[in-house]
Amino acid sequence: MAEDKRNTPSDFVKNTSKQASGLVNKTADTANEIIKSVSGKGGLVGKVSDTSADFVKNLSNTGNKMVGKTVDTASKAVKGASNKLFKKK
Repeated sequence: MAEDKRNTPSDFVKNTSKQASGLVNKTADTANEIIKSVSGKGGLVGKVSDTSADFVKNLSNTGNKMVGKTVDTASKAVKGASNKLFKKK
């Protein structure tokens, strides 16, 4: 029976990381909009707020990419080791 690729533990970790990154991005955007609505959009505080939100979002996206790469690497290592250990002769 073929394994359903959508329900693998690695996909679960990747999807959870992606959702968490999305939540961080939305939170940064919302906080940025609140700050700019109080302080004004064109001023120095608004520009600093934009820069801070962009920094947080880039950091979150980078973390999400790292999780994906780590999961892929770990999955390949486990699959390779199990193939060597349990390979039928």
